[in-house]
Amino acid sequence: MDDFEKFYNLALRFLSYRPRSEKEVKDKLKVQSSKFKVENPTAIIEKVIQKLKEYKFIDDVEFAKKWIESRLRFKPRSLRLIKMELKQKGIDPEIINNLQLTINSDLESAKKLVEKRIERLKGLDKQKVYEKLGRFLASKGFNWDTIKKSIDPIKGQDGDF
Repeated sequence: MDDFEKFYNLALRFLSYRPRSEKEVKDKLKVQSSKFKVENPTAIIEKVIQKLKEYKFIDDVEFAKKWIESRLRFKPRSLRLIKMELKQKGIDPEIINNLQLTINSDLESAKKLVEKRIERLKGLDKQKVYEKLGRFLASKGFNWDTIKKSIDPIKGQDGDF
C-alpha cells in the first residue's frame, strides 16, 4: 500500500465517526504523517483532501450547517459560541456569515434551557432562581439581553417560579 492509500484510508476512518471540517482532517493527517515517515506529506495530504472533496466526504458548508443544527437541538449554546466553535474547526468566516443565524434562535435556545433547568430549582426563592438561571445562561455564552428576555416571562408567571 502506498502512502496516498494509507493517508486516504486514515482520513476515511477519521470521517467515519462524525462529519469533519477540512481543517480537522488536515490536522489529523499532519499529526499522523510523522508516524508514517513520509518525505513530502503536504503534497499527499492535499491530494487526499482533493479526493475527499471530489466524493463529497468533506464539505465545510454542509459541515457548518449540520454543526449548527446539532448544537441548537442537542447542546444549546449562544450563536456567538457556536460561531467561535466553527472558527476553531477551520470554517471560513465568510461561510459562517452566509449561514442564516438569527437572534430569534438564540432567544429560543435560551428559553429551552431555562425550561429544562427550572425544574431543578423548585423551592428556592425567586431571587436565587433568577441568579442561578442567569449564571447558567451566561456560562452558555448568552448575552444579558437574551438572558433577561428568557427568564422574565417565567418569573412573571404568578410572580413566582
